[in-house]
Amino acid sequence: MSDTEPESIKASMETKPENSATESSSNEVASGELKPLRIWPAVLLLLLMATARFLPSAIEDAPLLLMMVAVIGPVVLGGLILLWWLTFSRASLKERLVGFFGALLIAVGCVLSLDQTMMGPGIMMVAAPLGTAAFGIGAVLMCRWQSFKRTIVMLLMTLCGFGYSTLLRSEGMWGHFALDLHWRWEPTAEELMLADREDAPSSVEAIRSEVEMDEWLADPQWTQFRGLKRVSQQHGPAIQTDWSANPPELVWKIPVGPGWSSFAVAGNLLFTQEQRGEQETVVCYTADEGIEVWSQEIESRFFDPLGGPGPRATPTLSGGSVFVQGASGQLQRLDAKTGESIWEVDVREVADREPPMWGFSSSPLVVGEVVIVHAGGDGDKGTLAFDIESGELKWSAAAGDHSYSSPQLLNLFGDDYVVMFTNAGMKILDPESGESRCDFEWKLEGYSAVQPQRTAGNSIVLASQQETRCLELTQADDGFTVEERWASRKLKPDFNDFVVHDGYAYGFDAEIFACIDLESGQREWKRGRYGKGQVLMLVDSGVLLVISERGEVVLLAANPSKHEELAKFEALEGKTWNHPVVIGDRLYIRNSHAGGCYGLRVKSDSESKDRFAIGERSP
Repeated sequence: MSDTEPESIKASMETKPENSATESSSNEVASGELKPLRIWPAVLLLLLMATARFLPSAIEDAPLLLMMVAVIGPVVLGGLILLWWLTFSRASLKERLVGFFGALLIAVGCVLSLDQTMMGPGIMMVAAPLGTAAFGIGAVLMCRWQSFKRTIVMLLMTLCGFGYSTLLRSEGMWGHFALDLHWRWEPTAEELMLADREDAPSSVEAIRSEVEMDEWLADPQWTQFRGLKRVSQQHGPAIQTDWSANPPELVWKIPVGPGWSSFAVAGNLLFTQEQRGEQETVVCYTADEGIEVWSQEIESRFFDPLGGPGPRATPTLSGGSVFVQGASGQLQRLDAKTGESIWEVDVREVADREPPMWGFSSSPLVVGEVVIVHAGGDGDKGTLAFDIESGELKWSAAAGDHSYSSPQLLNLFGDDYVVMFTNAGMKILDPESGESRCDFEWKLEGYSAVQPQRTAGNSIVLASQQETRCLELTQADDGFTVEERWASRKLKPDFNDFVVHDGYAYGFDAEIFACIDLESGQREWKRGRYGKGQVLMLVDSGVLLVISERGEVVLLAANPSKHEELAKFEALEGKTWNHPVVIGDRLYIRNSHAGGCYGLRVKSDSESKDRFAIGERSP
């Protein structure tokens, strides 16, 4: 061995550890060395998710587009959290692949396990945001733990986030776009109602004689949706407004099937529509006790994620018959005394279309020899008129493809016309021929749901989620010309009809009650957070009866100078969108869970103060 060999061996021995360390480091990097996570993008996305979800609902008069951000935004941002993990998190390749595909498998498994009512909005608003947010929160919490176990913990948190949604069911949405969620294992109000029906009183002797029924049906008090002229105005004995001294008295309360129908009333007969399991049902109850007189069922169940299950329209009484529009499309004429079907037409076939997302919701309008509904079909199959005797199509006219509004009969320049308000605008139609007398274009981003109303002279007020417009009509050779008097964003009802009284409109500006001057469109006041409820004008009492979205009955003075709350009480539990009805001294209300009757003390002689007159006629 030469003298130089020990030195070379020594040098080799001295450099070997350094080279080994470098080689080992390269191998670890190549195999995915665990590092602290880069979490600032995840934190930013989580904050944006919370902002998108909660900020729009906190903004008064938030536009529809901003409300859609609350629905779609968290889903998109949740997807970006998964994308961050896959590309920019500084996790190892193994962690990224396991975390990403593991989260996807959990999401798919949980979505397949969801209750049917959670599909659609339930996935977008609950399952996806909670699952992806849990994944992101797990990454933030575990960012310094340099072990593959952090990925396992993140996936367990993701499972909890997605899995929570599998425990829920939805009964639609509240007016502010929040889901009405309940535990999946709890019986629904509909299931409880169906169980209670087995013990319900017999309807065999509910009505004493057929003669009485004939008398009631010959002169009904509340024939249709929103009453006489469809304007939600009641004329009758003035009621006591001091409810602390004269509180409304519960006469009866019964469970009913889901649906957003109101009542038609004839003497001691109440008519409404509801869902009973797989049967869409038209029901006649007694007004004095809430006992079922008859029910007529068809095999149909409609459900949409916004409104939940059940029919949307209100029955119409005319000539001893009941005309009803089912949510799935069946238009029927029934015998009002027995419920027997006289004829039935499938609007889907006539209009050549499937139900809109919220179902067919047009309350039938009877004019002369025809019954009119909105269908929204292509071409001239938008508004349909059927012969009341045979059910044959008499005429049809073009209209927008969707509307939650119903045909409205307005007297203009001394003649009656059918006014139809849809997402395309307003059409004024001849009720005998269906010929258009006016076509006012107003393209709506959302839907139209509020009834057109006539105001001073021959002006028409149209209201939508965007604004309210007052249109002045002028007669022309072939119909009417339209001039816009004013447009105002001071009253923006959703599906909440307003009432007109003494030159003012009272109604909901989103979720807050308001009053505007119909001469100028200027707002007089805005106050009273009643959700998205409904309002009825008690003309002879000079008061507004408001039913809030949560079932509270509120009495307001019809005072354009200020918001004056006179009294209130909780009448129903749960979401209440149905229109209230007052006949004489009786208040009839319902929602998708229950129906009830309350006695109102009236300003009259001592006898009427001590008892309640069933079916008392309005003067």
